[in-house]
Amino acid sequence: MDNWKKLLRSETLEKLQANYREQLPHKGRKSERDFEPVCKLFNPTGGGTWLLTECDEDGLAFGLADMGYPEMGYVSMDELAEFKGLGGLGIEEDIHFKATKPLSEYAREAHQLGYIRP
Repeated sequence: MDNWKKLLRSETLEKLQANYREQLPHKGRKSERDFEPVCKLFNPTGGGTWLLTECDEDGLAFGLADMGYPEMGYVSMDELAEFKGLGGLGIEEDIHFKATKPLSEYAREAHQLGYIRP
């Protein structure tokens, strides 16, 4: 199932997957890229923010997540797509988000503040 693709605009999905393909030969090496986040996803009815930099074809994305405490790692886009909050609302892409720095800087700031700054 690719229901998770409905969470993202087509240009967002294309950039996340392009970053994944670019990063693949560098994973676990000093040459690994520190991309700027491509998108911000959020829970409109409560806690939950994700700044994503890359995503494979199966919906495994990498980025900075804040579900009460910010941490970098992988997230299943399928799980995000299945989530339903108050009133049945799901996770949404913030179409106004524009990254201004690499993911590591967002992570450093979030760990200092205890949350991802809106």
